[in-house]
Amino acid sequence: MARSSPVASDKGYLVICPTPLGNLGDVTLRTIERLERADTVCAEDTRVTGKLLAALGIEKPLERLDENRIGRAAKDVVARVLAGEVIAYCSDAGMPGVSDPGLRLVRAAREAGAPVEVLPGPTAVATAYVASGAVDPRFYFGGFFPRKDAERAAVLDGLRDLPAALVFYESPNRLVDSLRAVARAFPHRAVSVCRELTKLHEEVVRGSSSEVLARFEERLSEGAIKGEIALVIEGPGDEERAERAQSAQDGAAERAASMAAEGARAKDIARTLANDLGIPRNTAYDLALAATKRVREL
Repeated sequence: MARSSPVASDKGYLVICPTPLGNLGDVTLRTIERLERADTVCAEDTRVTGKLLAALGIEKPLERLDENRIGRAAKDVVARVLAGEVIAYCSDAGMPGVSDPGLRLVRAAREAGAPVEVLPGPTAVATAYVASGAVDPRFYFGGFFPRKDAERAAVLDGLRDLPAALVFYESPNRLVDSLRAVARAFPHRAVSVCRELTKLHEEVVRGSSSEVLARFEERLSEGAIKGEIALVIEGPGDEERAERAQSAQDGAAERAASMAAEGARAKDIARTLANDLGIPRNTAYDLALAATKRVREL
């Protein structure tokens, strides 16, 4: 079967090569071909990529290009591409540029007008989303979950109304803390912990946020949690939406009562509730009428 590249073979270019998440069988034919064609392979970790190349029977010069180096070295790599060198970039696993330093290398190449070829391939984000069994027709990827409690809470609160599953990467050392934050923010939602995807000990633990938290709290008490983890939080369901709607209406009723006690007219109260709190206009007017009526009856 003939294989061709959209990038001219007689010129230099940067090729982004996705690598297996853990199962060597997931490497694509195009990735193998481009690695064989490359003059140099830049890698997030040369030890990891070196093992992959050895398994594939490919010998190439390897250069480390991790988070600490890519900011300084990106312009030099792009200059070499413009001079005619074919450079492949690999992250430790999955699609380079998704929560790893490869994104800055692609950006530098695009800004300099250097040819870039991005190969499709394994990615933990989509794999975890599908493996979770989430029924949401869309998902939001938030990269690595924040490290601090306040930042976790702020991120989850900001995404509360998003009609989509939420996908995050997480360290096994911080998993339980993150699950606690999720259980506090979303007590009605289903959660999936997808661990070691495509590897020998692949595991997908799914349940309510409190159930999954209890499962991993118990596991942590028995020893360390290990492996690479993607956390999938399903989108808001009917129970959560009903609870939030009731909470919003209760808050609007309190606001209406306060304004009525200060002498505001029903139509002004209704306008404020609709504009400031997002209450439907008919509901806002009903609340305003009820509040002004109670004031008149006192």
